[in-house]
Amino acid sequence: MNLKILLPSEILLQQEVSKVMAEAENGSFCLLPHHVDFTASLVPSLFTYTIADGREEILAMDRGVLVKQGADVLVSARSAVRGLDLGRLKEMVEQTFQALDEREKVARTAAAKLEADIVRRFMELRDRG
Repeated sequence: MNLKILLPSEILLQQEVSKVMAEAENGSFCLLPHHVDFTASLVPSLFTYTIADGREEILAMDRGVLVKQGADVLVSARSAVRGLDLGRLKEMVEQTFQALDEREKVARTAAAKLEADIVRRFMELRDRG
């Protein structure tokens, strides 16, 4: 199967695989090469795939969508982190999501300031009219 994992800013992975394991809203599932075409809404979880030499690799993945059509498995997710082992993957996830939290805080602060400025300007316009 041709696995392609897309993030908003990059193609994280494009590789030939023999097996994919993921978790959807209704539970875990496994895809093999001749599996029927399939679509799933993924939940934040571990995403596992087996490459041609039999090694299993792991990603920590945020919410996403998986579509299997023929030999192609396409995954689109908000974010994902690759790790060599579960311990290292845990550290990488914590660092990645801590950075995302900080960016979200900055964005929320900026949005709140814009909102307050808009309200203030509307009040000024109302007072003038």
